[in-house]
Amino acid sequence: MEPGNRWLVLVIKLPAEPSRHRVAVWRELRKAGALSLGQGVWAVPDVPAFANGIGRAVTLTEQAGGEAVSLNASGRSTGDAARFQAMFTAARSADWAEFLADCGTFEQELVRTAKFTLAELEEEEQSLERLRRWHRDLTARDVFGAPEAAEAARRLKECAAACEDYAEQVFAALHQTPGADR
Repeated sequence: MEPGNRWLVLVIKLPAEPSRHRVAVWRELRKAGALSLGQGVWAVPDVPAFANGIGRAVTLTEQAGGEAVSLNASGRSTGDAARFQAMFTAARSADWAEFLADCGTFEQELVRTAKFTLAELEEEEQSLERLRRWHRDLTARDVFGAPEAAEAARRLKECAAACEDYAEQVFAALHQTPGADR
């Protein structure tokens, strides 16, 4: 069966207090890319890419004294499966839009910075590495191929190239002889 036809539905019930447990489970499910279907009901395509995140959410739920029920599901019609896939893809599109906005912020930061120091370069390289990790995570979750994925890959390459250009400027500034431009 194709990934869009089989789903893992997770029904979670947690104690009302302390709220930190609900927040921890919610964050884990969001991080895993699960689609919220309503109060305590989440779904992901039934593919291996989601197993670890769902497993962590179940463990957090049980550690908090809650209950988690995992169900295998499929649409009753091709229309159901298509609507569910569209909902999931829309959620990934929103993730990609956020990623693209962060790429823009990263590039603006490189243009705005007037500091050509190793410390600033290290900070920018850490930001680029964060973008790379995020891209890898989103790619793994985007099992249906949201339309923004290709643009995101292109923008990540542009960010890497901009960071490389910035690194060259930093090293040029560091190796510049004082008074050589007079």
